[in-house]
Amino acid sequence: MGTKSIFFLKWLVFMLGLMIMSFGIVLMIRADMGVSPWDVFHIGLFLQIGLTIGTWTIIIGIFIIALASFLTRSLPQAGAIVNMLLVGVFIDLFMLIPWLQTPSLLWGKILLFSVGMIINGVGIGVYIAPKCGAGPRDSLMLVLTEKTKWKVQWIRGGMELVVLTLGWLLGGPVSIGTFIYTFGIGSIVGITLPMSDALFQKLTGGSGASQSGGVQNESINKGQIRAYHHDGVSH
Repeated sequence: MGTKSIFFLKWLVFMLGLMIMSFGIVLMIRADMGVSPWDVFHIGLFLQIGLTIGTWTIIIGIFIIALASFLTRSLPQAGAIVNMLLVGVFIDLFMLIPWLQTPSLLWGKILLFSVGMIINGVGIGVYIAPKCGAGPRDSLMLVLTEKTKWKVQWIRGGMELVVLTLGWLLGGPVSIGTFIYTFGIGSIVGITLPMSDALFQKLTGGSGASQSGGVQNESINKGQIRAYHHDGVSH
C-alpha cells in the first residue's frame, strides 16, 4: 500500500474509532446508571450552565490542549485537535437520535450501559490502532507524567478524581456505572486494542506502524499510545 493510501486510511480509521467511542458514551448517558468521570464533569457543566454535553467536551478539550501546549512549549498536535472536535460533535449528534431514550426497566438500563461500555471500548481500540495521536486529556496526562516522573496510573487517577469530584459537585450523574467504567474500561481496551491493531496492520499490509505517511506518532512523549493512554472522554 502506498504512502498516501496509508495516510488517508490511518485518519479514516482514527475518525471511525472516535465515532464508535462517542456512540458508546451516549449509550451510557442514556442508560442513566452513571458515566465516566470526565463525562460526569461535562454533564455537570451542561446541567448548571447550559449549552450541550458535546460543546462542553470541546470547550474543556480546548482548555486542556492549551495547558498541555503551554507546559511543553509546543503547538498542539493534529490528533488531539481532531479528537477534541469530532468527539464533541459526534456526542451531540448521537444525543439527537429520537429512539435512543432511557429504558424504563432496570434490566434495560443495565443492558444499555453494558453495550455502551463495550462499544466505547471498541471505539477506543480502533482510534488508538492507527497511532494518529493521543486525545487532549491523554496528552495532558502524558505531559504531567513526563514532568513529574510519577507513574501514569497515579497521574490518570488523580486527574479523574479531580474531575469526578467537580462533576459530582455540579450535579453530574455519579452512580454504580461510574465505578464500573473506571475500573473496567482498561480491561476491555486491553482486549480491543490488540485486535484493532492486528486488523489495522492487516489492512495496511503490515506497513501501518512503520510508515507514517508524514504523520508522526503524536503522543507528547513520543512513545506509543498504550491501552491506558486512552481518552474515553474519560473519552
